[in-house]
Amino acid sequence: MLMLASASPARRRLLKQAAIPHRIRVSGVNESTISNQDPVLLVQQLALAKAAAVQKSLDPVADADIHAVLGCDSMFVFEGEVFGKPVDAQEAIDRWRCIAGRSGELLTGHCLIPHTEKQIIVCLRTVVHFAMLSQIEIENYVASGEPLQCAGGFALEGQGGLYISGLDGCYSNVMGLSLPWLRSVLNSIC
Repeated sequence: MLMLASASPARRRLLKQAAIPHRIRVSGVNESTISNQDPVLLVQQLALAKAAAVQKSLDPVADADIHAVLGCDSMFVFEGEVFGKPVDAQEAIDRWRCIAGRSGELLTGHCLIPHTEKQIIVCLRTVVHFAMLSQIEIENYVASGEPLQCAGGFALEGQGGLYISGLDGCYSNVMGLSLPWLRSVLNSIC
């Protein structure tokens, strides 16, 4: 059984859809206390902090069925700038004006701490290509509220999927968890 150290509904859905037995425990890590100028290192540090916090909270009896803890963190990088969740609708509109018709990178740090092995930490990248959008399309999408909930201001699995013209890399990584990577790692430790 896997313990997911995340409050992300998208990560939960991915594990459920892939039929990976898991439980959830939110780490409680204050992300603002962790910083790094390099977004790759930052998502790895955040993923490690989340997984390690949950690993430390495991009870040997109550959590005896947990074989590994998984922490993840995602960021969107556009022309060297990290885009977290937009703070408001205007910021989301401004970002979409910049990214429409262009490409950026979705980075997801993954940290798996197996019960009996050393932690495994990686950052996986997926290039996201955005369609050209009219001002009305941008405003309507932002008005849906979805962009305000997501790193980078878009959700591939939601309405935002309409505005993505292609991907180079792992599809599920854009939703916050690379299922092919997880399968490979779980197979290697089992």
